[in-house]
Amino acid sequence: MVSRRRVRVIAGLLGLALLAGLGYALRWRSNPSPCPYAQRHAINFPRPVITRSRLRDVLQPRSGERLLEVGPGTGYYTGMAAQAIEPSGTLHAVDVQSEMVEHLRTRMRREGTQNVEPIRGDARSLPYPDDAFDAAYLVLVLGEIPDQERALDELERVLKPDGRLVVGESLPDPHFVGFEGLRRRVERRGLAFDARVGTRAGYFVRFDVSPSGEPTDSVE
Repeated sequence: MVSRRRVRVIAGLLGLALLAGLGYALRWRSNPSPCPYAQRHAINFPRPVITRSRLRDVLQPRSGERLLEVGPGTGYYTGMAAQAIEPSGTLHAVDVQSEMVEHLRTRMRREGTQNVEPIRGDARSLPYPDDAFDAAYLVLVLGEIPDQERALDELERVLKPDGRLVVGESLPDPHFVGFEGLRRRVERRGLAFDARVGTRAGYFVRFDVSPSGEPTDSVE
């Protein structure tokens, strides 16, 4: 039988661990930065709410399109999106960490995916001209960018007049970006809310660069 003293000690240690984890998360949130390459295995865990199939349903990639992925990391979603735009489409995957870029390049080569161009770059200053992409997406990335407003400006700039932007967020990511605030910020840039799937704690949302400014039918 476990003594009361031992139970109190265990409870105290668990409490300290919880507080330490909370403190780390708050510190990381107040100092936005990407997941370090040394912790890359953590970003490969299954994502039950923001799944690959849900991203595909919301993004609606089409054969021959030119797509942009910001912050691909090790490529959790990259292969799916690249396959969806074959045979003539191209996916540009921009990551700020050179180690992630090389990791993704090696992974795509190993998987035989030839239409992905991993590029080192900063979301606050994308290395592309205006109106360069049919669609762009970023998942669990926006909150890691020190200047989110500038990044949203850049995404709007590089999208074609009829382009699409998809953002994915999910708790317990310490950099989680809430839907309501995100919608207001994106709509101020002239993009129209089109669809959302998921919950308040985890979702994909799509915005359209529509000349009319009117949203289209939502994806259920």
